[in-house]
Amino acid sequence: MLRIVFLDRDTLSPDTVLRAPAAPHQWIAHARTAPGEAAQRLKDADIVVTNKVPITAAVLEAAPRLKFVAVAATGTDGVDLAACRARAVAVSNIRGYARNTVPEHTFALILALRRSLVPYRQSVIDGRWEEAAQFCFFDHPIADLAGSTLGIVGDGVLGRAVAKLGEAFGMRVLFAARKGAAAEGSLYTPFDEVMRVSDVISLHCPLLPETRNLIGAREFALMQKRPLLVNTARGGLVDEAALAEALEAERISGAGFDVLTREPPGAEHVMRRIAARPNVIVTPHVAWASQEAIQTLADQLIDNIDAFCRGEPRNLVT
Repeated sequence: MLRIVFLDRDTLSPDTVLRAPAAPHQWIAHARTAPGEAAQRLKDADIVVTNKVPITAAVLEAAPRLKFVAVAATGTDGVDLAACRARAVAVSNIRGYARNTVPEHTFALILALRRSLVPYRQSVIDGRWEEAAQFCFFDHPIADLAGSTLGIVGDGVLGRAVAKLGEAFGMRVLFAARKGAAAEGSLYTPFDEVMRVSDVISLHCPLLPETRNLIGAREFALMQKRPLLVNTARGGLVDEAALAEALEAERISGAGFDVLTREPPGAEHVMRRIAARPNVIVTPHVAWASQEAIQTLADQLIDNIDAFCRGEPRNLVT
């Protein structure tokens, strides 16, 4: 009988239905697992399910029976893929489940920031409307999306879905070429040019060694139109200290972030310091988390386990 261990079940909504895998098995679910607890919990496991708990070479060493890592997410940077390959441990991930929820969350951030919804809401709560003594007041900037330029970094399913929404709002959409690339065809605009001309910049690329701190002080200095910067992709794509400096120097007009380099960030984190600014919205990594998307993820997760048990593994990353 297979022993399947889910290390961090609480990373999925409690309302999410996880059906039982088809193969005979013992299912052990932990609400959460500290990194130092993973090795002990997997010592007799055949299959591990993990969302954010790292599967390191040391963890694999302590789990001699382990044959399959089912990642309950798209990103696999928390799994030592080289160590898995060396031990013939298969790894799968989840694909395509967030094609609606992430683009919708991205545009929720863009619209809220572009129209100053958060500060206007707070002003009403604080009594500013009564103080203004007329039908409206103009304390915070409002700008249309129509006619503005949306720069997108990352042209996968999510980046293209965001582009489609941008076009529906009447925006001119530019896809950025890889940073430093001389030319990548007519569909792509040089990266630095996207930084210079965009009114909104939205990130939809993976976190890789070459994309870490993709946006830093140099890029903020290029941003001539003081754009909104939105990151619903991965923490680490933006140098957060440089982001804070850019906001304080008014080199950008606002920031909407759903992902941070450390989650949760902690009270001392730079993003906590800037989160209360009226032109900043930080959400707790929930762009992916519509009820529909989480259930799709859960169904696909079990599909991946069932396929592996049948000898027909799918969604393999190694």
